Amino acid sequence: MNKTTSGDDYKFHAGYEPHTNKLFEPVISRYIRDHNVKSLLDIGCGNGTLARDIAARGVAVVGMDPSESGIEEARKNCPTGKFYHLGIYDDPGEIAEKEFDMAVSSEVIEHVFYPRELPRFASKKLRSRGLLLLTTPYHGYLKNLAIAALGKWDHHHMVFWDGGHIKFWSRATLTRLLEEEGFEVIGFDGCGRAPYLWESMILVGRKKA
Repeated sequence: MNKTTSGDDYKFHAGYEPHTNKLFEPVISRYIRDHNVKSLLDIGCGNGTLARDIAARGVAVVGMDPSESGIEEARKNCPTGKFYHLGIYDDPGEIAEKEFDMAVSSEVIEHVFYPRELPRFASKKLRSRGLLLLTTPYHGYLKNLAIAALGKWDHHHMVFWDGGHIKFWSRATLTRLLEEEGFEVIGFDGCGRAPYLWESMILVGRKKA
């Protein structure tokens, strides 16, 4: 099977700060603190701005991304981190570091053709009982109903965005993905906007073995 990803189509430029960092970083920091995380793998790290913020909390951060320009910017933004030009379809063994306390993948899983490969990659690099934290745009009944009622489906799906979203996750489907790939879900947070109309969600799983 020829597996492809749109990740290497992304071009990252100096100074770009994803607005979602401000939504997610406080929640990610809470899990880091509560679970005494010392090492973290950022899967789909982009230009390294989130890795930079996490590293500032004293965590040893390793990032990976299939975008060459993203990795170039990540090394500038987070000089204390280590970064690999890799995607989730590549060999996890190419990352020299053996085991991480936690893996984070922020606003990535909605872009990939084979989403199971992401938790499988993470599992191979996590220690036993390590954490996987995923963020992705939230889709639930009330939000979907509101989008439909306002006639916003064409705008929401952004079909003309090259490399854009191809998977639209609910809490139930993302939970199922993690559970079927060997994780126990231990946390959920809605981020941005009003409850159940959240902009994005955070789901955290613990590796079972």
